[in-house]
Amino acid sequence: MSSSRNWVFDVFPSFRGLDVRKTFLSHFLKELDLRLIIAFKDSKIERSQAIEPELLQAIRSSRIAVVMFSKNYASSKWCLDELLEIVKCKQELEQIVIPVFYGLDPSDIRKQLGEFGEAFDKTCKNRTESKIQLWRQALTDVANLEGHHSRNWDNEAKMIEAIVADILVKLNLTPSRDFDEFVGINDHIAKMSVLLNVESEEEVRMVGIWGPSGIGKTTIARALFDRLSHQFQGRIFIDSVFISKNLEDYRRANSDDYNMKLSLQGKFLSEILGYVHIKIDHLGAARDRLMHRKVLIIIDDLDDQVVVEALAGGDDWFGNGSRIIVVTKDKHLLEAHGIGHIYTVGFPSEKQALEMFCRSAFVQNYPPDGFVDLASKITMCAGGLPLALQILGKAVKRRNKEYWTDMLSRLGKSPNRDIVKGLRVSYDALDSEEDKAIFRHIACFFNGMEIDRIKLMFADSGLNVNIGLTNLVDKSLISVKPSWNNTNIVEMHSLVQEIGKEVVRTQSNKPGKREFLMDSKDVCNVLGSSKGSEMVIGISMNLDEISMVRIHENAFDEMTNLRFLKFYKKSLERKKEVRWLLPERFDNFPDKLKLLSWPGCPMVYMPSSFCPEYLVELIMPNANLVKLWDGVEPLTCLKDMDLSKSENLNEIPDLSTATNLETLNLHGCSSLVELPSSIRNLNKLTELNMQGCVNLDTFPTGIDLQSLSSLDLSGCSRLQSFPLISSNISKLNLSQTAIAKYPFKLPLESLVELHMEQIKSERFWEGVQPLTSLKKMVFSRCENLKEIPDLSMMTKLEKLDLNGCSSLVELTLSSIQNLNKLTTLEMIGCSSLETLPTGINLKSLYRLNLNGCSQLRSFPDISSNISTLFLNQTAIEEVPPCIGNFSSLESMEMWECKQLQSISPRVFKLSNLDEVYFSDCEKLTEVRWPEESQDTNLSLVIFTNCFNLNQEVFIHQSASEYLILPGVEVPPYFTHRSTASSLTIPLHRSTLSQQSFLDFKACVVVSEETVSHLLFFIDIQVHCRFRDQHGNYFEPDNPRHFSLHQKYNHLIIFDCHFPLNQDCNQVEIEFRLSSIRLKLKGCGIRLSDDNTPSLASPIEVDEEDMADDGCHETEECAYSDIETKRSRKRIRVSIQK
Repeated sequence: MSSSRNWVFDVFPSFRGLDVRKTFLSHFLKELDLRLIIAFKDSKIERSQAIEPELLQAIRSSRIAVVMFSKNYASSKWCLDELLEIVKCKQELEQIVIPVFYGLDPSDIRKQLGEFGEAFDKTCKNRTESKIQLWRQALTDVANLEGHHSRNWDNEAKMIEAIVADILVKLNLTPSRDFDEFVGINDHIAKMSVLLNVESEEEVRMVGIWGPSGIGKTTIARALFDRLSHQFQGRIFIDSVFISKNLEDYRRANSDDYNMKLSLQGKFLSEILGYVHIKIDHLGAARDRLMHRKVLIIIDDLDDQVVVEALAGGDDWFGNGSRIIVVTKDKHLLEAHGIGHIYTVGFPSEKQALEMFCRSAFVQNYPPDGFVDLASKITMCAGGLPLALQILGKAVKRRNKEYWTDMLSRLGKSPNRDIVKGLRVSYDALDSEEDKAIFRHIACFFNGMEIDRIKLMFADSGLNVNIGLTNLVDKSLISVKPSWNNTNIVEMHSLVQEIGKEVVRTQSNKPGKREFLMDSKDVCNVLGSSKGSEMVIGISMNLDEISMVRIHENAFDEMTNLRFLKFYKKSLERKKEVRWLLPERFDNFPDKLKLLSWPGCPMVYMPSSFCPEYLVELIMPNANLVKLWDGVEPLTCLKDMDLSKSENLNEIPDLSTATNLETLNLHGCSSLVELPSSIRNLNKLTELNMQGCVNLDTFPTGIDLQSLSSLDLSGCSRLQSFPLISSNISKLNLSQTAIAKYPFKLPLESLVELHMEQIKSERFWEGVQPLTSLKKMVFSRCENLKEIPDLSMMTKLEKLDLNGCSSLVELTLSSIQNLNKLTTLEMIGCSSLETLPTGINLKSLYRLNLNGCSQLRSFPDISSNISTLFLNQTAIEEVPPCIGNFSSLESMEMWECKQLQSISPRVFKLSNLDEVYFSDCEKLTEVRWPEESQDTNLSLVIFTNCFNLNQEVFIHQSASEYLILPGVEVPPYFTHRSTASSLTIPLHRSTLSQQSFLDFKACVVVSEETVSHLLFFIDIQVHCRFRDQHGNYFEPDNPRHFSLHQKYNHLIIFDCHFPLNQDCNQVEIEFRLSSIRLKLKGCGIRLSDDNTPSLASPIEVDEEDMADDGCHETEECAYSDIETKRSRKRIRVSIQK
């Protein structure tokens, strides 16, 4: 709270008089008077439709706002608008807000439920959606605050005393600002407040704060202590220093924990009760002394169960209303103590992370010019960890760009030393050497891998992986998250991962005597000179970092425990091949490998000493292999085999023992002619990818792979018949094959997705296929297809893609009328399509794309639930009145519809329509805007290059937020016009006091300066500068994106809405373009009818006054004798030439 601000009132009460004026409010105001607390009283103000200026000023002049939520509060527009102003003052003036829930549950306010919700719904009638959303957000924000509940009191007088006592504390309290710089602290406090539920005085509650090192747990805990401690009779923040000192002192001298607990309790009681030293002789002393006291206890950085047992043994130790907060990296400690309320501290968003870094590096919320890219890259190096963001920010503070660049390069090789020191404590605190070993494995090899696959990799290792993974999760060193394929994967934060790698690096000065080799130079050194040892478990090397690898013939002789050999490429775009220098033979190729990854392997055959018995993954794409091995090898552990794009591979080995194989990827194996008959034994195979096997012409017969769910044969151009190898396929791709006709009565009831792209047949099958589970069907670019097959049995079909079927003339009613679950119909480029069925309503269809259907003349009316409609480059002549039935329509495009002549005004009445495009419609002359649609939600209307359109009429009628029309000068509709880029307008004080915002419609004229055929973006920046005596600034709005295919001059018309300072006497409005390809030739403004200050004639603007670079953050800019208050709005326009 700003200590320098002069508050007129101590308290502003917001209430519904109907509910509380003669009861609760009168008693409340009387108690305030008795305590000499100055409250605003509105009895002399006559209430009208809008909030009176006196009331607005009273809210802004009050240090505390007490919002009394009662059942009829939301029935008053006045009350809801008061609430908006209170929320604004809380954000901008740091006003304290105290909610009082009078006979209501906070959830009724947050969710607008019950009698409160009914009252709110009535008030919302005939209100704009934007206004309703503002009210909803304000109700939610205030209801989430810490407040007072009448239902918790059986005595209203005592409740009022408690509220007034709370107000007195807040009036007398000067809160610390030590935590204001921690980005997102208020969100953390709000979420913790819900868990703490301090308002509940009848219970003792223990709450945990859990998260990894460096995430900000201690900062959150200290901020909570700072904000809440005044509400308790006793309070103590027990930090790691307090705990560690006692543990060291007493564990050194005692074999058990009893004396240590006595000592901890004694020190603890001395601190919380305020005595110099208290000696206790039994462990019940803490309970005896505190069981009738309301206390706040925060135990920070807990890593020992004994501590929490000694200091907070149970709820019955403390008086009602007490709160105990335990902060730890170990979730198990919380669960073992029975703490069920746990707040998991998450990582900040990308925006918050950048702001954290900038506050540390620049002491502001954003990077200055020239540092944006560098700041973003260094922020990424921190991985969103607040500790790392703070350390890195301080490291580059007040340094030049060269230093920043060097720092970025260094961070790419190894993390900052201080960050490593701060995070390594978590690793060192692991109790078990097994857990530490599992941690190192994950850090070096298994980060991002499925849990089940990790367990297979650890088989026969002697490590208890189940317990180890659980312990690492509990201690916040890893997390387990669901992946896209419904499996769980292990994730380790990038900086925590670096700790594991650093631990391995310190195992020995000689790389060959470490568990894992990960540095490319170290790997090349060890492999090239046979310096490995039995210590080496895994080798991982990024091939993008080297150009040549030499492997000694005895490189693997001493590496008898090598389990993981992984060469990989991070960059998919790099085409430079690695030069491999291999010996003629390997006498001792590793025979215990579980993982072999070698893209671009130069060997023609695997070494004779190679033994795949323990292999779980064999990943060798782009290999030079002709053949892997001869005969039958033991492959029972193998799960994945990837030989994709191995163009010389002409034979797959016998796979009869690979009974656990799940995926087989042969994509791009262009020399492969057939598959071995042994694939009949792959009973667990779920995915077979043979895309681009151009010489494959046959499959083994008599095979039924029951587990096979995905089969990709696309690009197998010699394949003429579909192989019946499984009846359980759910995803099938037959694109670009030579299959003439789809097999009749194919038993594929499980098929969910079917791709048959670029098939040359005129039709696919006759009659009905029982594909009752099919959800997605793609027939795109089948240029000879004249009719689609009967789809009447495919009642679950959701997406139908017919893009590029240029011979398709029609969709028959019988083929699609049963597609009641169809959501997407794509028919781009069906240039022969003349009509769509009528008398049909596909109720689930929300996206229809008919772009490029150049013969289509009638407006499609096959669903009234479409939300996105694309009709570009069609021959449609009219948007008919039936468009009024498209109540779900949100966006419609009709670019280059050369025959379009008429648009029903009903399109502009659609309540959900946000954007509509009618560009390059040359025959369009007049469009009417219905008068009753002034409250439209339309944000963007574009008529680019519609040169015959009567724009003046449309501008007068249009109520859309953004409008783009052809034009060379600002129309007379705009009462303030200029051929320059800015306007200066005096403001009359007679009406200023009644306004909170300056609302106006703006128009700018843009023309092309250079000819370009590229898609490019420009920003239209609107600078609104209020001359006053205060010099405050506003943050800019987010940019708005347009697509504009421009040929000549155009008008861009849009609405502006800026907060208005009532002390201002003049406004300067300037428009700026960021693109050199466009020139701003003029601008104009028309003020809105409502809430508009009186304005005089335009005044010429001095260009020097406007030559400001427009900073983002609040700061002062000096002018001759006045200061400036500026607000900016940005509109981004993409223009395609």
